[in-house]
Amino acid sequence: MPHIQLLPPRLANQIAAGEVVERPASVVKELVENALDAGASRVDVEVEQGGAKLIRVRDDGFGIGEADLPLSLSRHATSKITSLDDLEAVGTLGFRGEALASISSVSRLALTSRTAEQEAAARVQVEGRDMDASITPAAHPVGTTVEVRDLFFNTPARRKFLRTEKTEFNHVEECIRRQALSRFDAGFTLRHNQKVVQSLRPAASDLDRERRIGSLCGQQFIDNAVLIDTEATGLRLWGWVALPTFSRSQADLQYFFVNGRVIRDKLVAHAVRQAYRDVLYNNRHPAFVLYLEVDPATVDVNVHPTKHEVRFRDGRLVHDFIFRTLHRALADVRPDDHLRGAVAESFGREASVSPAAAQTAPAASPFPGNPGVTYPGAMSGQERPAAPSPNPQWQASDQMAFYQSLNEGGGVENRGAQPAVEAGSAVAPAPTPPQGTGEEPPLGYAIAQLHGIYILAQSRAGMIVVDMHAAHERITYERMKRALDEQDLKSQPLLVPMSLAVSQKEAALAESHGSELQQLGLQIERIGPETLAVRQIPALLRGADTEQLVRDVLADVIEHGQSDRVKAMTHELLGTMACHGSVRANRQLTIPEMNSLLRDMEATERSGQCNHGRPTWTLVTLSELDKLFLRGR
Repeated sequence: MPHIQLLPPRLANQIAAGEVVERPASVVKELVENALDAGASRVDVEVEQGGAKLIRVRDDGFGIGEADLPLSLSRHATSKITSLDDLEAVGTLGFRGEALASISSVSRLALTSRTAEQEAAARVQVEGRDMDASITPAAHPVGTTVEVRDLFFNTPARRKFLRTEKTEFNHVEECIRRQALSRFDAGFTLRHNQKVVQSLRPAASDLDRERRIGSLCGQQFIDNAVLIDTEATGLRLWGWVALPTFSRSQADLQYFFVNGRVIRDKLVAHAVRQAYRDVLYNNRHPAFVLYLEVDPATVDVNVHPTKHEVRFRDGRLVHDFIFRTLHRALADVRPDDHLRGAVAESFGREASVSPAAAQTAPAASPFPGNPGVTYPGAMSGQERPAAPSPNPQWQASDQMAFYQSLNEGGGVENRGAQPAVEAGSAVAPAPTPPQGTGEEPPLGYAIAQLHGIYILAQSRAGMIVVDMHAAHERITYERMKRALDEQDLKSQPLLVPMSLAVSQKEAALAESHGSELQQLGLQIERIGPETLAVRQIPALLRGADTEQLVRDVLADVIEHGQSDRVKAMTHELLGTMACHGSVRANRQLTIPEMNSLLRDMEATERSGQCNHGRPTWTLVTLSELDKLFLRGR
C-alpha cells in the first residue's frame, strides 16, 4: 500500500476541474457568473469551435486589482465570503473560489483586468508545471476579460468526451440564455466564430422584460403565458407560466431561479407538476420562467459543486407556496384572458366601419329550405358592425332571459323551431345584447351546433368553436371537486384490517404522521416494528389497490414531506365520473342550452381544458377569416 502524500497542485486542480468543468458551457457559466458578481452591466461572450478552441468573456464590472491577480487563480481564493456566517447566507452566484484554478489547470488561461482606481490594466497568465502566475502590463478598460484557449489540451481523455462543435455551442447558447433570463439588468452578447448570435440590451421596464423573454423563449411562449407575482411568509414567486394549451412534448422550456440562480430541484419540479396535474394531457410538460426570492439564510446553495441544486431549510413551506400560487394562477385564467389580444386586433380592424355601414341589414339566409333564418356572418367586412364592450352587470339570468325571449318573443322568424343546416347541425339568428346593456360575454353567443359535437359562437373577436362534451366535462368535474371539498373526505372501515409489511422507517413515519394520514381518509396503526394495519380508506377509493395506495402515500411523505396521492386518485375517479356524466356527442342542444354552457365555461376554473388536458375551445379571429377568403387584397 503506497504512503499517503499530498497531491501536486496541478493534479489537485485537475481533479477539481472534473467536478466543475464538464464542457465549454461549464467554463462559460463560471466566467459569466463571476462577471455578474463583479457588478457588470454588460457581458460579452465569444467562442470559437464551440468553445473548444477559444472562450473569451469580457465585462465592465469592478475589475480585479493588480495585487490580487495571482491570487485569483489560486485554489479556494475568493473575495465573496470571509466567514461561516457568509457561507450560511450566500448572496452571490460564485463563492467557492475554485473555478478559475480548475479552468486554468485544463486550459491556457489569461486574465486581464483593471479597477477604476488603477491607471493601467494588468494581465496574468498561468504557466509551468506548478501553475506559477506571471503578470505583465496591458491595455484594458475598467472591467475584466478572461481568455480560455485549447480546453482540455493537457487531458486528452476529457477532450475525447466533447461532442460536435454544433452540440457544444448549443450548450453554450443555453448557458447564456439562462444567465440572460436571470439578470434583466445586464446586457449580453454572444458570438460564435466571429458571428453575432445573440445581442441583448438591459431590460429595465416590464415591456423590455417581456421582449427579452420572447426573444429567448419564443414569442409564442410570452403570448400564451400568465404573469404572476405573489408574496407570502417571506417568500416571493413571480414570473411567467404558460397556459396548459402551450404544453411541450419535452421539459425543454422550464427555467426556475432562486435568488437569481438557475436550479434544478426535485421539490420544485414536484410542486409545479402537481399544480398542472389537472390540465395537462398525458405526458405533456408545462413551460415556465419563474423566480423565487427567499432569505439567503434559508436556502443552502453549497450542496453541489456546480451549484445547480439547492436545499431549502423549510422545503414543505416552499413546496406549498409554489404549488398554491401556480394552482391559483391557472385556475383564475378565464376565456377573456385568452381573447384579450384577439379583441384588440378586432377593434383595430373594425375602426374603419362607418356608422351608415354599421346599420346595414344582414343578408338573407343562404341556406335553402330555411328562408326565415338570417345568417349572421353574411355581412361583408366593411358592413360588419363593431361589437360592444363587456359589461359584467349583465348576469347569467339576464342572458338566459334574453335568449329565451329570442325563442319566444316576436321579431324572430321560425321561432320555436331549431332549423337544421345539415344532419347534426343547428343554426340560429345572430343575437344582440339587451337594450342599453352594451354587453357581450367573452365567449360570445351561440349561433349553431355542428355535427352534434361542436358549438359555434360569434364574438367580437371572431368565431369560437367549442367542444361541448369536453367543456361540460370540465364544468361537471370542477363542481364535483368543490362539492367534495365542502363535504370533506369520508372514510370507509375495512371489514378485515389489512396487514402490511414495511420498513422500520416507513412504520415510524406512519406512526408519527397518523393525524395527517387520517385527514386523507387513511387510518393506519403500527402493530409491530415493521408492520402496519390499515383499518380505513377513503370511501371513494374502495375499489383501489389499498396496499399500493398506502405504499405510494408513505413514499411521497418520505420524499416531499407530504402526499397528495389520495387527492390525485380521488380526482381521477371524479374525472371519470364527470366524463360519463357529461353531455354526449350527437345530442342536439337548443340555443339557450348552448349559451348556458358558454356562460358556465366563463365562470368555471380551468375551463380551457377538459379533465384529460385537451382544449375545450378555440378561436378563429376575424383577421384569420379574412385571410382565408383573401379579403382586403
